[in-house]
Amino acid sequence: MSTLYRYTVPQEETHWKFPASGEVSFTWDYDARSDDLLKLYSKGKKEQWDAETRIDWSLPVDPEDPMQMADEVVPLYGTRLWDKLSEKQRSELRYHSQVFNLSQFLHGEQGALVCAARIVQDVPRIESKFYAATQVMDEARHVEAYRRLLTEKFKFVYPISKPLKALLEKALSDKRWDFTYLGMQVLIEGIALVAFQRIRDYSKNPLCQAVNAYVMQDEARHVAFGRLALRDYYPELTAPELREREDFVIEGSTHLRDRFNSPEMWEQLGMDWKDVGPALDQSDGHARFKKRLFSRIVPTVRDIGLWSERVQKAYTDLGGIQYANTDAQAMLDNDAKVAEEFDRKMKEGFSVPSQ
Repeated sequence: MSTLYRYTVPQEETHWKFPASGEVSFTWDYDARSDDLLKLYSKGKKEQWDAETRIDWSLPVDPEDPMQMADEVVPLYGTRLWDKLSEKQRSELRYHSQVFNLSQFLHGEQGALVCAARIVQDVPRIESKFYAATQVMDEARHVEAYRRLLTEKFKFVYPISKPLKALLEKALSDKRWDFTYLGMQVLIEGIALVAFQRIRDYSKNPLCQAVNAYVMQDEARHVAFGRLALRDYYPELTAPELREREDFVIEGSTHLRDRFNSPEMWEQLGMDWKDVGPALDQSDGHARFKKRLFSRIVPTVRDIGLWSERVQKAYTDLGGIQYANTDAQAMLDNDAKVAEEFDRKMKEGFSVPSQ
């Protein structure tokens, strides 16, 4: 069934257009300056996959609880408000939270598709154009996979959340090419890895696990792409120029934190955010998730050189400063290799256990 008939908003609200800035950048200098980016490009070519054949779409799901997530990771679990919910209300919350998150993944991947195409157009160096071209295909595949998962295994789709929408518009409206990198490769892709990991590791359904594991394999390369490109570029900028990038990172990180408040979902469930917000702050599962939210972003931001005292204070306030000394590349390498384990497990016919 078409997604237009499955949205929680009227059809006329399912299309979004805005004027974007930028410039087309051709280069007649075909000499690559980054061996690391060329290696990443080579890896990106080798790791292309087909969502139709790599994923076993015949795997069944429970129509009332497709992901089979443990209650400990369901919003409100362990709070007084959760205790007041009937079993039917808990089941509805469990289902809606799954649909809302997958819907944001789907919309975010389309955003990544547009951003990757924009990077091919805007970025000045040839090796970056090479890699961004492979990412365009990756993102199209991700949209395909999440679209299929939602339309075949779930009953409806949520619209894009306001914070994600605001960040995408800001990243695509700025004419400077590196802002698209910052918005997508560093912020959105970085936080998506954490959300994907949560489903990969805590879902008991092999199909939902597999989709997120395979997408993570690509996303880990995408974040590495942002790290490599911006780490080389930012030492060339002046202090005022760097401050503008820091402002963007701080504002964007706040948008991404707010995206997981999901006020649209609570409204659909007939629950008042004034009651839900304070209760979420008391939820251990939600608190653990928020602490991990910036685990991929913080070490990347530090690595690319946007690590002033004001940025450190912002991440202290956002609850992610503890990841400042994390080895960003080691974490991304682990995100990527889990997909290979999924391939082996699926060939053997076993469901993949939680990590």
